[in-house]
Amino acid sequence: MRYQFLTLCLVFFISAITANVTPIAANPDDGEYQEQLKAHFAKKGIDISPYFEDERFEIIETIKKKFTRSAEVKIKSLDDYKKVLRYEEKKEAAASFYAAYKEPLAKAEKEYGISQEVIIGILGVESAFGKYKGSYNPFNAYVSMYAKGYRKKFALAQLEELLKFTQRENLDVLALESSYAGAMSYAQFIPWSINRWFVGNDLYNMENNIYSVANYLAHYKKVTGSIEKAVLRYNPSSLYQQAVLALAKDVEPLTE
Repeated sequence: MRYQFLTLCLVFFISAITANVTPIAANPDDGEYQEQLKAHFAKKGIDISPYFEDERFEIIETIKKKFTRSAEVKIKSLDDYKKVLRYEEKKEAAASFYAAYKEPLAKAEKEYGISQEVIIGILGVESAFGKYKGSYNPFNAYVSMYAKGYRKKFALAQLEELLKFTQRENLDVLALESSYAGAMSYAQFIPWSINRWFVGNDLYNMENNIYSVANYLAHYKKVTGSIEKAVLRYNPSSLYQQAVLALAKDVEPLTE
């Protein structure tokens, strides 16, 4: 009898405590984001359900931290930024890159009005002249941003552009490689830029990348009025801009 009484008291005690506690909602990115995305793309006639069922699909749990703790955000000095970029290695690698792609670089400069040196600077900083392609997948990157509530509108827009690109080129979206920001190719273009300024069909053809960088910069040079501001459109970081232009300056003796 005493045991029953104590048990009853305990039940009342727990009920009293929990009565004023707001229930913790389930993690909003547990499945809900998939239904939202499925519905969004269904209106566009695209079934993205198979992508979520594919074993290659995954959520990048730390996606927000990768943006908020990037080198451009954390580092304050150009010297420190160059160290992170391995600037000296890129500077040394520029000679062999120029020797291998002298003709398309000259052609891009003539056709788009963008100096070879700046094109070299972009490709050096972005991908170490093709050495880096990225270790993420763009579909996973943008879905992760959407699911985690980080730049959701941007992520959704890029997903639309990404699927437009992969359907046009008949590509397996989950086989693509990108940065954590979803940027692809040696030029590191986001899908929106690929659909507008990428020249050619092969993302990993270096000549295509050379012309694409020139095409992109020519557009934004016209929009902004200077190559310096155009480089900032590639990455809105003054450290990035300074590093690209420094590398462009350092490779000038190669192109003389």
